Amino acid sequence: MHKPYGYISQFITDKKKKKLLGELHDFPAGTMAIGRLDEASEGLLLLTTDGKTSELVRGRHVEKEYYAQVDGLITEEAIARMQEGVAIGLYGEQYGTRPCTAFLLENAPDFPERSRRIRDDRHGPTSWVSITISEGKNRQVRKMTAAVGFPTLRLVRVRIGNMQLEAFEPGAVTEVENFDLG
Repeated sequence: MHKPYGYISQFITDKKKKKLLGELHDFPAGTMAIGRLDEASEGLLLLTTDGKTSELVRGRHVEKEYYAQVDGLITEEAIARMQEGVAIGLYGEQYGTRPCTAFLLENAPDFPERSRRIRDDRHGPTSWVSITISEGKNRQVRKMTAAVGFPTLRLVRVRIGNMQLEAFEPGAVTEVENFDLG
């Protein structure tokens, strides 16, 4: 599915006033998100009723690619630092991220407008970067861009393995029988 901004990657919660995935589609009983996208993140989210599939997808051998709109004009030095791995905070400890693939996107992706505007041009320029990781720590991509001095303003997961977000509209769901994660 294309998880829209403002929804949490859960079907039940004890938190009031949270938008849940179950409000978007009539999913089969026992459906769970494979990995998570936080409330402010968007993009490709795989769902399953099979715990083994979930474990397989969350493993280190499956790449996850994100497009991050960052505050400012990101530098080649900042991109190189992310590629090598950076120290981020994780549950009160320092964690060194694994090397990743990262590069500047020359043109802004053509995503649908977000339901809540990010900010206007008076606050300065922004840039987009592609970041592909093989792990998925809590808010990892956001923490990586912040660690190199370019906080994330918008985050969209565009690929998991060989599965692409493509032209899904936010909230759209497509059932897939067999998929190749590459």
